[in-house]
Amino acid sequence: METESEPYVRLSTLRQLHQVVADLNTARSLADTLQTVADGVVAGLNYQLACVNLVRPDGDLVVAAFAGDPAAEALITGRVGSRDAWERRLTMAVPWGDLRFIPHTEGWVLMDDDVPQWHTDGPAPRFEDEWHPHDRLYAPMYASGTGRELLGVISVDRPRNGRHPGPWGQEALQMYASQSAIAISNARLRSNMQRALVRLEREQQALRASEESFRQAFEYAPSGMAIAELGGDQHGRLLRTNDALCRLLGRPASVMRRYSFADLVHPEDIGTLLRTSAEGGRAELRLGRRDGTYVWVSLRNSVVADTADGPRFLLTHVEDIEERKRHELQLAHRASHDALTGLPNSAELRSRLSARICERPAHTGAYQGPGPDAGFAYGPDPLPAGSASGAAEPRYGEYDGGYEYGHEHEHGFGFEPAGGGAYDHHVHAVAPTGGDTDDGTKGLAVLFCDLDGFKSINDRFGHHTGDAVLIEVARRLTTGVRDGDTVARLGGDEFVVLADGLGAADAADLAVRLRNAIIPPIRVDGRAVRVGASFGIGWAECGMTVEEVLNSADQRMYVEKRSRAKVHRRAG
Repeated sequence: METESEPYVRLSTLRQLHQVVADLNTARSLADTLQTVADGVVAGLNYQLACVNLVRPDGDLVVAAFAGDPAAEALITGRVGSRDAWERRLTMAVPWGDLRFIPHTEGWVLMDDDVPQWHTDGPAPRFEDEWHPHDRLYAPMYASGTGRELLGVISVDRPRNGRHPGPWGQEALQMYASQSAIAISNARLRSNMQRALVRLEREQQALRASEESFRQAFEYAPSGMAIAELGGDQHGRLLRTNDALCRLLGRPASVMRRYSFADLVHPEDIGTLLRTSAEGGRAELRLGRRDGTYVWVSLRNSVVADTADGPRFLLTHVEDIEERKRHELQLAHRASHDALTGLPNSAELRSRLSARICERPAHTGAYQGPGPDAGFAYGPDPLPAGSASGAAEPRYGEYDGGYEYGHEHEHGFGFEPAGGGAYDHHVHAVAPTGGDTDDGTKGLAVLFCDLDGFKSINDRFGHHTGDAVLIEVARRLTTGVRDGDTVARLGGDEFVVLADGLGAADAADLAVRLRNAIIPPIRVDGRAVRVGASFGIGWAECGMTVEEVLNSADQRMYVEKRSRAKVHRRAG
């Protein structure tokens, strides 16, 4: 039965409990909340000492806050008790609802465990419910929910009235522990949120700094940079270009956004662009300028993401390699062309001839060699019937069955089938078989030219005059052939002309025209000099080697020289 004063005590305790719980919600941090929990036990629940033991991530409990005695606070704050020792205490204790009480009569077995503890001195109890200095009372704090996760334990010592708490005192401490658990959970949540916000702000600052650094590196890079769409219907469309790329192509950034690299690349390089991979791909190709010209560039691709899970883009580095390419082309030209005349040299001649013939004969049966009718010579002595020196003659490219050329001069033979367009299969080279008679067969004529009288000019007037003669002869030969034919200097005073799509009469006419072009005087340093020319006509045919083709034409040229010498002796 309640005493007269008990309702007053209960009301007073409720007021104090309300105040200390209210104080829990004003703490700004987890550390402040823990200290407020400890202070509230001493101030609101009238215990002399209070200690808050908080569960660490590893499961052990650390003394996180202490109230009631500064000396004891300095001694045990921060000390750690193992989870096993705490579980042992909570298990052996007498349950008072959610509270756990260990009387002094049983607590002696706990003197040697590692749980931090502090006791106030006092006389031995005289009454059954009087508090003993070695009594222990714990208020476990559990997280909300069904799992009842242990957050920590409030340990109290010696009520100020010196007696064990009654049912109301136990309930008040239990209620306070429950509210403290909520306050600690909220404080932890706020602390985690604050740390997350701080971390997010730092990441955003780092991201902004990184973006600014990238922007400056992109905008002010000395070479071209571009960002393009990756995937989807707009794959390859330029989204952003820097000033260097705009200057290189002569187009403003607003205009560049209308294009993709596929729109700007040279038609011959579109395959190279399409074969270039997005990740780490490299390519050398030509991009179109605003003025219609093209510039050689080196493209290097990489894939970048806007955010961790955001869309990916293609970052392309564009380097101007026009000067290097020009230098490479100059070196290649020097390696394949004669330094004096600028004509293809012997190696380039053999390469072009080799590309036109194959090892398999075009006709049935094994190849038996050029034979006596495979070619013929034409020199300066008699002209064909009906021809006269200096008379107008038809161009050899205008004969029936004349050949169309799709390539420019000195860029190969340009042979294409009658249907036009690129061809997939090798077209066999064949030779006319009728000797001097034109049987209608069109083949690849090889005209071997040797200058007559050049050695005497070289010996009499010097190499300077001889070089000038060779340069002029090269010019006259080049002028006298079609675009697509090849005029090469084999060495010394020997030249070779490759002319595809000719019959026997066409080749003979070509030899006459070239010989007549060479005969006129050549003026060097105010002096007129003359050279003649002997031509031997051979035919390139599949099944022959390059050397066989050239030797055949060479032999025909020497046959012509010998026959002409005999004619001169008989005439003398």
